[in-house]
Amino acid sequence: MAIITLTSDWGDTDYYPAAVKGRIFQEMPEAVIVDITHKIPRFDTREAAYVLRHAYKNFPKGTIHIIGVNTEESLEEPHLVVLYDGHYFIGADNGIFSLIFEKDKAPEKIYSLDISQDSEKYTFSGHHRFAKAAVMLARGDEPEKLGAPYPKINQKLNYEPSFNASDIRGMVIHLDPYSNAITNISRKLFNRIIGKKPFIVYFKGYSCNHIDECYGDAGGDANLVCLFGSNDLLEIAMKNSTAASLMGLQVNDPVIIEVQDEK
Repeated sequence: MAIITLTSDWGDTDYYPAAVKGRIFQEMPEAVIVDITHKIPRFDTREAAYVLRHAYKNFPKGTIHIIGVNTEESLEEPHLVVLYDGHYFIGADNGIFSLIFEKDKAPEKIYSLDISQDSEKYTFSGHHRFAKAAVMLARGDEPEKLGAPYPKINQKLNYEPSFNASDIRGMVIHLDPYSNAITNISRKLFNRIIGKKPFIVYFKGYSCNHIDECYGDAGGDANLVCLFGSNDLLEIAMKNSTAASLMGLQVNDPVIIEVQDEK
């Protein structure tokens, strides 16, 4: 039995998530449905991609992921079913697929979603079309039954850090529920450019000159800590406190790591 996940900006105060789950249960009462989140900021495909990019890998191959963010269909942004890394992704081709997937790893298969809607209305694709497609896949239907092969997904570039031999220039890309600021600077890039050399991380008028292993390494409460989190991205945090709100950090704020002269 395949797992079906839901990621959306529907919130948790209206009927939308329940309606989609109910639609799935009508056809497949034994379905396993997992809410990844319904609190994506409205229409924020980058935030949705960040969350799903780091969540989907923890599910077994064959999991079906419904993406309920910016789902309106057009000729330029059709509804697609994409098989990537052994997982199925269902959503509108508004660039979100390219933000979820690794840039050097192409999808295994791409199909247009040509099945009919369950309604003449076009405002709730997650319910009227995506849920239906997910049930078909969960039952073992081949994706070819959902539509014709599609040539490629729309591309939307992720914000990549720039770097040279003496610095890395990145940015905050996510604020987690603890108000930790997650950057787009990976451990791999840090090790490649900085390595064992002395450095300073600059952000919003603050700085730190070492990388810790865990939040507790900060010492006392509200002490600043820079570390690589579970997703191997550089994170700015405070022990038992709210780093981003206290320091005024926001998404898109620059974060710069400069190599210091060894003395």
